[in-house]
Amino acid sequence: MDSEKIIAELTFKAVRSSGAGGQNVNKVSSKVVLTFDLNTSQALSEEEKALLLINTAPRLTTENILILNCDEDRSQLKNKDIVVKRFLEIIKKGLHVPKARKATKIPKSVIKKRIKDKKNISEIKQSRRKPNLE
Repeated sequence: MDSEKIIAELTFKAVRSSGAGGQNVNKVSSKVVLTFDLNTSQALSEEEKALLLINTAPRLTTENILILNCDEDRSQLKNKDIVVKRFLEIIKKGLHVPKARKATKIPKSVIKKRIKDKKNISEIKQSRRKPNLE
């Protein structure tokens, strides 16, 4: 994954932010909307695209487009930086392949110890019983 190539494929749109904020919100388009089309991406290989389709499926639209918004800051530039960092984090997590779990065998010494302990507890419990006088 080459992050520079992926960032070059991103589409940004500045929109007026919603919510409270007075005159600044009404005048300035500080909210940034990032869109990334997974199907037409040249920076990702087919295997990476397939992996991202599986891992980021809930975030994608029906056309496999990832849309992210950011209106945390009053500055459009800061919002753009924030949304790009968020996007790269999502892509890195989506491309992460967890290590395969190896099943391990129980050591023979552990099995012997468990059986020895069971016998010991059994003997202790038998010694607590009332003696059979017949």
